[in-house]
Amino acid sequence: MAARAAPAAEHSSLCCADHVEAPGDAVTALNLVRDGSLFVLRMRGEGLVDLELLSALGHALDEVEASEGPACWILRGEDTRFSAGFAPKALAGEDAGQTVSGAIRLLARLLAFPVPSAAAVNGHAFGIGAMLALACDFQVMREDRGWWCLPEIDLGLPLAPGMTALLQQKLEPRSLTAALLGGRRFGGAEAAACGLVDEAAPEAQLEARCRARIEPLAGKRRGTYAALKRGLYRHTLEVIAREHG
Repeated sequence: MAARAAPAAEHSSLCCADHVEAPGDAVTALNLVRDGSLFVLRMRGEGLVDLELLSALGHALDEVEASEGPACWILRGEDTRFSAGFAPKALAGEDAGQTVSGAIRLLARLLAFPVPSAAAVNGHAFGIGAMLALACDFQVMREDRGWWCLPEIDLGLPLAPGMTALLQQKLEPRSLTAALLGGRRFGGAEAAACGLVDEAAPEAQLEARCRARIEPLAGKRRGTYAALKRGLYRHTLEVIAREHG
């Protein structure tokens, strides 16, 4: 008997309907692909965080959470960037406060999300981009290209309390001091050695390594999974709830 062909992966694109890509502009669309129990959320372009990307991520997470049966998901970027941080225009405009608050609330959602997650850090992860990776359950970073960096010290930008709480809860103190106060850039292997990510891997194996970590968890009871995460990250979640509602 001939083997039955596997179902084709489902694709969708989540972005503002009137978004037009122009030369030099950040491409902030998010592609969502489903392959069986696995969802892959791919931030496009430089993965610059603004209200458009936050909205797209929110809708994608809604779709993952609404799924039935075993599920897990991967967050990644494209080319040599995972996320280059906040979009400069977003921080300079009148929506700056809304953008930062929205990003921090997204971190809280990821920390308590009921479906297992992994960040495939395929390239540069700067500032809020590094924090988005940390808020996922697991992180696998490309070993040969890309920097993990918290550049706020050099940009003159203090962190919001919720961001600091996340970093303190997820990272070892000495590594956090070097990253936050020194603005140090970590390659994949060094990031793994310092506990900023779980492991480093060749680019071609990133998603496979992520799958190996989260697929065994895909069938866990979602209510229990989320409750355990809320207990594990209680301090950070309380700080974010108090500061950002």
